[in-house]
Amino acid sequence: MDGGSAPYNPKTVEEVFRDFKGRRAGMVKALTTDVEDFYQQCDPGTSRHGREKENLCLYGFPNEHWEVNLPAEEVPPELPEPVLGINFARDGMQEKDWLSLVAVHSDAWLLSVAFYFGARFGFDKADRKRLFGLINELPTIYEVVNGKSRVKTSGTNHSSKKSKSNSKVRTSESQAKYPKGQPKEEDEGLDEEDEEEHGETLCGACGDNNGSDEFWICCDICEQWFHGKCVKITPARAEHIKQYKCPSCSNKRARPS
Repeated sequence: MDGGSAPYNPKTVEEVFRDFKGRRAGMVKALTTDVEDFYQQCDPGTSRHGREKENLCLYGFPNEHWEVNLPAEEVPPELPEPVLGINFARDGMQEKDWLSLVAVHSDAWLLSVAFYFGARFGFDKADRKRLFGLINELPTIYEVVNGKSRVKTSGTNHSSKKSKSNSKVRTSESQAKYPKGQPKEEDEGLDEEDEEEHGETLCGACGDNNGSDEFWICCDICEQWFHGKCVKITPARAEHIKQYKCPSCSNKRARPS
């Protein structure tokens, strides 16, 4: 199952890794920024036609989209299949634990798909090692969902820095660092330690640390950093937010466990 598109068969290490990143990005969206929609689609009750729902799976696609759907009908399937029945486990667990469970199985599925391509196209030991090295540089979906994806930097107390700053300074941090038309070296407020710290912080939504010159915002509840574009927050809107809550923290309060 590939989102209705033509079959895609990556044949090099770089292509397989690109496929992995796209599928991973889609699944991260499902479990973070799109979690409300994902939660509703995994209703274990009856369907609109009155029939009991079947085992559902979470799919991620190379185009960074996600889908909750039935497993592929062909046997054996063209690609390894995700874990079955995520919808039936939903109401029997705390939401956070359920999302963590889906995240763990999603990580396992992504690895199985990547190394399926590796086996199919004859990757040797060096290719497999390089592919795993590229994959291992990214935080797992489980780490992103549980807020453990921030890279620790030596000699830097990231949490204490955030606790000392107010919301406006925090949400506008990247703009203060890189005002338009002003080179980085002329910005007196940015020292090497701050630049290294921000450069190694991973977005809680997409899991990437690129875009250091883009707008970032920090959740005041879980203290996770996000690209503004990933959580649909603009610098102008952030100026009017006294306490920012990321999608995951907002959903925890909006829906009883």
